[in-house]
Amino acid sequence: MLVLFHSKPAAEVLMFAQHALPILKAAGKPYADTLPERGVITQEQLAAAIAGIERAIAEDQGPEYIESDDDNDNRQHPISQPVSFRQRAFPLLAMLRLAQEHKADVTWEPAPSW
Repeated sequence: MLVLFHSKPAAEVLMFAQHALPILKAAGKPYADTLPERGVITQEQLAAAIAGIERAIAEDQGPEYIESDDDNDNRQHPISQPVSFRQRAFPLLAMLRLAQEHKADVTWEPAPSW
């Protein structure tokens, strides 16, 4: 399932539910194995959510893309490299920070089918 995150002061963020779940768990949402179709992070919850995600990013030991000057054709293309937690979390974290600055809630719902 695709999930669409909304907040008035920010652009929408779209991600798969299985990728959003660990980010929302880090933000303090008590979800076990599945993400509810709809939800909210209120203004009052934003500070704790941001701190939780930042803490999870700091602890992340996932792979990072490192730019190389090597002209060797055997390099692995960035598109085939795994995406780290910090890379996945960045757009939502930016939305949460902007929502906190503007005192707005962040909501999510299933993305519309095209």
